[in-house]
Amino acid sequence: MKSLLATALALGLATPVLADDASTAMGAFLDENVAPWATDPVLVDAIRAQNEAHAGLTQANIDAMDQAWRNEVGQADTPTISRVIDSAASDFLRARVDASAGAITEVFIMDNHGLNVAASATTSDFWQGDEAKFSETYGVGADARHFSEIEKDESTRSYQGQASFAITDPDSGEVIGAMTVGINAEALF
Repeated sequence: MKSLLATALALGLATPVLADDASTAMGAFLDENVAPWATDPVLVDAIRAQNEAHAGLTQANIDAMDQAWRNEVGQADTPTISRVIDSAASDFLRARVDASAGAITEVFIMDNHGLNVAASATTSDFWQGDEAKFSETYGVGADARHFSEIEKDESTRSYQGQASFAITDPDSGEVIGAMTVGINAEALF
């Protein structure tokens, strides 16, 4: 199946059947590899703290923060990005990426606004709230998941998909944020 998928993707022949197979495989990957650590206290506590700190944000505040992040990408001075990347929660996520032996290409968590809380690496933007990875997970409920199409990532030169899901507070059962995991397609089949 791996060679069939790679060939189909390389030729641009992905079909709805392959897309369904990829979604099923990404869901199984999440269940087997990510679910055991997705509600670790270091992640849940980081989301809770940011939700509290950002309780009064307006859309204008969010837009300004997102613009500051975008302006810092690739720069030497990155105070907005560093607050996210240089945290215990981000260290935790990087350790999971490293332990995956290449199966996980990236991972980040978002608060109840869709703003990055922690990330294994710098994302292109700070606010994910306008994207399906957030709106189709956090906004839907505790069991919500979203699977992207498998596409070639130019930075890694590999095919990957993004699997996203809602994160719930283990104490209250309330949805508090979301997580997105980049999965190397070769790990799926």
